Amino acid sequence: MNRSKILGLAVVGAAAIAATGCSAIREPRGYIVDATLVQSVQPGIDNEQSVAGTLGRPTFESQYGQKTWYYVSSTTGRKPFVRPRIREHSVLAVKFDEAGNVVSADRTGMDQVAFLSPDGDATPTLGRERSFLEDLFGNIGAVTQPGVGPGQ
Repeated sequence: MNRSKILGLAVVGAAAIAATGCSAIREPRGYIVDATLVQSVQPGIDNEQSVAGTLGRPTFESQYGQKTWYYVSSTTGRKPFVRPRIREHSVLAVKFDEAGNVVSADRTGMDQVAFLSPDGDATPTLGRERSFLEDLFGNIGAVTQPGVGPGQ
């Protein structure tokens, strides 16, 4: 092989490696959805035990109100050195009555996701802003002895 062909192959190989390095990486997170199993949950037929046997334990359960199991699934895509972005998102909410029977199985997607934009790097709080020195020395003289204080 001559030198120009080797150089051409090296350039093509380097370009192929660079192109694959910039492609998005897909990462499934949470519950892995199996459409057949999800569709097999039937209101009025299934109960907690059959749902746990079919779908497994939920991602989390409701703590208040009607008993609901949530199966949360997301697929993120990210490019190297970039923050991941949600590409797909779904939540299966299985609601039960007091007897433990399935009342409904509702599925929601990206249309129900709330995107929040933080306001700066700090969480705003009520009250007065104090400097480091005020935090450090602010209680000097404020602490009194037991039995000695205002109104005694």
